Amino acid sequence: MSDNGIRDARTLGVPKMLLLGFQHMFAMFGATVLVPALTGLSVSATLLFAGLGTLLFHFLSKGKVPAFLGSSFAFIGGYAAVNALCGNYSDITNWVPYAGVGVVCAGLLYVLLAALFKAFGAQKVMRYFPPIVTGPVIICIGMTLANSAINNCAANWWIAILAIAIVVVCNIWGKGMIKIIPILLGVVGSYVVAAIFGQVDFTTVKEAAWIGLPFHFNDTAFSLFSGCNGSALASAIIIMMPIALATMVEHIGDMCAISSTVGENFVADPGLHRTLLGDGLATALAALFGAPANTTYGENTGVLALTKVYDPKVIRIAAVLAILFSFSPKFAALVSAMPTATIGGVSLILYGMISAVGVRNVVENQVDFTKNRNVIIAALIMSLSLGISFSAAGALVLGPVSLSGLAVGALVGIILNAVLPGNDYVFGTNEQGDESVNFKV
Repeated sequence: MSDNGIRDARTLGVPKMLLLGFQHMFAMFGATVLVPALTGLSVSATLLFAGLGTLLFHFLSKGKVPAFLGSSFAFIGGYAAVNALCGNYSDITNWVPYAGVGVVCAGLLYVLLAALFKAFGAQKVMRYFPPIVTGPVIICIGMTLANSAINNCAANWWIAILAIAIVVVCNIWGKGMIKIIPILLGVVGSYVVAAIFGQVDFTTVKEAAWIGLPFHFNDTAFSLFSGCNGSALASAIIIMMPIALATMVEHIGDMCAISSTVGENFVADPGLHRTLLGDGLATALAALFGAPANTTYGENTGVLALTKVYDPKVIRIAAVLAILFSFSPKFAALVSAMPTATIGGVSLILYGMISAVGVRNVVENQVDFTKNRNVIIAALIMSLSLGISFSAAGALVLGPVSLSGLAVGALVGIILNAVLPGNDYVFGTNEQGDESVNFKV
């Protein structure tokens, strides 16, 4: 045992550390590969930059925080919006680089917030991002995605219902690791049943190589140097950047949760400015190469609580294992062959959960809706976000630039919160509220 009672590398030994590293990779696996399965991004690139992003995060946070960075659910709606946007331009053959640049800019917002935290402190900065703004924004992220989940379920409702049932049973009645990885079990269980009944085409899996490069140049942001539609790029950036409002709050909540689990104050040391910097740069790095945005993973916090082993070296082993798996196109093809109904069933829970997290953020921070300012802010955020998203155009078109409903709603909410009197939110006074934004099934 170390001085604070935490088992570390000196007492665990190499074999146990490797086993625990595999367990952490297993915990993040289902949720991390689900994001590229839902969006059409590369599974291999996702695993590669989840691993590299985690190592970068550990380097920038002084190797103190036992956190794993996996794919962020919050950006799924943004990817769908950019995909639809690019479909309106005849000169764009691949939407992924445009979405990637948008996510890079979102990642840079983390860097900006980290600098503000360092300069002014968390309380002064978070005053401009209270739950009355972040909660409704998160609610709208999930609600704008719900129809796509239903459409996917319609491919085979029995398989979709099976996926939902497995996730629910494992989440509510599961013990130990089963409770921590319900998404992975739901995907595997329904996938196997679908394969047994001939609902899966394994042709691409048979044709895929065992070893290959994890990403393609055409999916990277660097491919835009050979030809770029400036209007689409500006619109993609505006679509993606507001989503960082939700994920930055999620990051802060995860740091509070990991601190509580481990018994060390990571919010103070290495500090939120370092962890935000690590998360933001990891997200930007992944997006440059066509991988999804990263975020700290609640699943791995669950493994920490289960094993009581908090040594960050174990997390770094999991990151290296994820990198190794990324060099297998055959494995990526196996994930990509996942039945549409399986994706629909799992995402139906996932998208609803995102909205539920927004409700939780409002409730657990005890937002007072007897105040007219709060009602007005929430009302405008939700009506603008959803109204514009489900309008005929699907966006607010201002000249050559298209603004997503979420972008308009978030911007209006932040401005109204800043100018209307009565903002009494103080970050750090409600531990339960600070941890409330956690996109975890």
